[in-house]
Amino acid sequence: MGRGEARWLLIGNSRWHWAERCGERVAFHHGPPLEGPLPPLQAWAAVGAIPPAAELPNERRLRLDQVPLRESPPWLGIDRALVGWQAWQRWRAPVLVADAGTVLSLTWVDGEGRFRGGRLMAGAGLQWRAMAAGTNGLPPPGASAVVDPSGLALWPTTTAEAMEVGVLRGLAAALSAAAEERRAHEPGCRLVLTGGDGEALHPLLALPGDPLGSAWELCPGLGLEALMGLRPAPDP
Repeated sequence: MGRGEARWLLIGNSRWHWAERCGERVAFHHGPPLEGPLPPLQAWAAVGAIPPAAELPNERRLRLDQVPLRESPPWLGIDRALVGWQAWQRWRAPVLVADAGTVLSLTWVDGEGRFRGGRLMAGAGLQWRAMAAGTNGLPPPGASAVVDPSGLALWPTTTAEAMEVGVLRGLAAALSAAAEERRAHEPGCRLVLTGGDGEALHPLLALPGDPLGSAWELCPGLGLEALMGLRPAPDP
């Protein structure tokens, strides 16, 4: 890497999440797993499978016990620990973080920075694949993992679009219900949405007449921001 360049990698269950810094500019992007040796990394963490051919240096790996989220149980995925800690670090207030990946996770962190629990449900792509695999008449999802909901009708007439709308709006409804429950007990709880599918879900959480929808703040690179903060690169 040249001066001012650095890369961080968070390995998910189906996608890899990258942060790349060149000078003062930082870019986040998501993509499929890569094959073969990887470029030099400042740091990496993994919740998904690690390909042996990647040749990732063990000394650069960030593990769960190195994420300063208080009272984290040993079974907690490092992706949830990273986003929960980063959200609390940013606002120093109770946070409910929805990480919309292969699994959509909800992670609650209280105002003292302690892990208090959460929920897990199948993410959008996983639900679509399950419907296609478990039936004879439903088609497999298209090439893209998640569609843009703005181009879909509320009540589609095609099977594929009905699957897409049903899953996305079902996930959005689950997020809205969780937000309502948390806000009933903690009115000051911040609602944070992140993950590779977060941008597709966010518009569905800001529907007219939904007092909670606009409260969800979209932070696409939250886990990578935590990884960068815990394993910073030298100043460019």
